[in-house]
Amino acid sequence: MIKASFEDKSAPPFVARVGLESANNTAALSAELPDVHIYQYREQSFSVASDMGRSMNGDVIFANPATGTLHRWLRSGSSHNTLLVTERCDQLCQMCSQPPRKTHLDMFDHLKQACLLAEPCAQIGFSGGEPLLFKHQLFELLETVGEARPDLTFHILTNAQHFDTADVERLRLTVYSRVKWGIPLYSDQAAMHDQIVAKPGAFAQLMSSFALLAHSGQSIELRTVLLRENYSSLPELARMVSNRLPFISTWAIMQMERIGFARNRWADLFVDHSAQTAPLDEAVSIATSRSLDVALFNMPYCTVSPALRPYLHASISDWKNAFSSECKDCTAKSFCAGFFAWHATLADYERAGPIR
Repeated sequence: MIKASFEDKSAPPFVARVGLESANNTAALSAELPDVHIYQYREQSFSVASDMGRSMNGDVIFANPATGTLHRWLRSGSSHNTLLVTERCDQLCQMCSQPPRKTHLDMFDHLKQACLLAEPCAQIGFSGGEPLLFKHQLFELLETVGEARPDLTFHILTNAQHFDTADVERLRLTVYSRVKWGIPLYSDQAAMHDQIVAKPGAFAQLMSSFALLAHSGQSIELRTVLLRENYSSLPELARMVSNRLPFISTWAIMQMERIGFARNRWADLFVDHSAQTAPLDEAVSIATSRSLDVALFNMPYCTVSPALRPYLHASISDWKNAFSSECKDCTAKSFCAGFFAWHATLADYERAGPIR
């Protein structure tokens, strides 16, 4: 969020692309002063601090004159742009990085406009809360934008609790071939998964949804967060995924983010994979031996065994990436996955340290 000063504070919110020249749906830079940058969007003039204005060129912004704020919804040149559909959710995951709220603000018209202004060939993410609590509005957005912008692809984070057989034919439309569904699965045991997401019956519904999505020809990125509760049984989950879900595109295994619910539950939830490497090593070995694509996120290079290092990826969003001060002289830094910015420390890992 960026603070801004609007000439007309009573004007309605708007979505625009920031640019240097006037054009339709563009907030053009009209003056560049030492302390502020001034922009013109149709009849509306607004200004932001110069240190923020320099970095906005090409961004798609959501501006709210009434609150004096700008949000950089789609950042120019970034491959990690995610739009928040809702803060409501029907699960209450133990380690949720963005705890849900009961309220919902319908932003679909603005989200649609932002997508239409996206850079060529961009991938746009949608998350929540739970986006599919508003399934039909989201489907309509995807279909409208997808028809107008066939160059775009989409990544949707969902708990997959809201698909049903009536969706199959719709999901076979061409636009959904450009969608990847990011779906969490935390255990091969129904009781454990349901406990982690705090929703009885979630595992059973998830298995039904996987079958439906496979039948519809959908691309699925399976997601598993490492927790003290599920870590030792990770090899069993790998076997189940290999046997029952061989159609998934990628299995993303990730360390927990120290934010949201996990901030105050860290001591109870966090598991140090560097101290006990066997479950992770075995799980990856099982999955890759069955030709599953595995990606490891938020695991610093020095914390995993050499066999796992080829599977490491940088933190899921580029704006979250950070390194500890301890990493300053590490020779592996250029290809290390790094840390989430709000938890850039090696202190939690028993076997970690700069590689020289």
